[in-house]
Amino acid sequence: MMADYGKSKKYDKNFVAQNLMGPNVLILLEELLERVPLKRGMRVLDLGCGCALSSIFLAKEFDVQVFAVDLWIDATDNYKRLQQMHVDDLVIPIHADAHQLPFADEYFDAVISIDAYQYFGYKDDYYDKYLRPILQKDAWVAISIPGMKYEVHKNVPDEMKPFWPDEALKTWHAVYWWKEMFQGKLKDFEVREMTCFDQAWGDWMSTENPYAVEDRKMMAADKGRYMNLVSITGKCMK
Repeated sequence: MMADYGKSKKYDKNFVAQNLMGPNVLILLEELLERVPLKRGMRVLDLGCGCALSSIFLAKEFDVQVFAVDLWIDATDNYKRLQQMHVDDLVIPIHADAHQLPFADEYFDAVISIDAYQYFGYKDDYYDKYLRPILQKDAWVAISIPGMKYEVHKNVPDEMKPFWPDEALKTWHAVYWWKEMFQGKLKDFEVREMTCFDQAWGDWMSTENPYAVEDRKMMAADKGRYMNLVSITGKCMK
């Protein structure tokens, strides 16, 4: 049975489709936050926010203060979207690299990262060197990323080679790989395969975004055999 994802459904489908950059970020976020108790007024880092859909959702659904950080999307463009959705008083758009985060130590109550952490966080030292210093003790870490059902890097299926360049394969890993990466760094720690794969990917591939059109071919070749979505949640240990 497919989940309802009632909060995500409240948002205008055209607006969402126009601003997706991958699997439906609102669905990913809604499932990810099922075990993360965000509270009004918390200071939240939305790391790799893309077109700020996730930041809009966080502000509207949880009334938190969001710092929407992205390297690829212009902060002014995101500010216009925030104004359009009437959350510019709660969300601050910032153009920054994940390795040069302009924040004070122990500044955030939570960090959320949807379909972005894999690009920089697959390196062993990223969390300890760049992220943990700006998190308060017991700050929530909540990450959703594309992954693999098992590690395929040493034996890539022939039918998937056209869709999985080496650069991408560096960032896609299985649940147990990410569990080992974060073991001992978070408490109340959980890494699992997400259930929203079909819905989140289906929404993305129904758009006419050129990247979505290409991803249709990848998903047709995969046939549900290799790819998944991974969630990582836990609280920062200082």
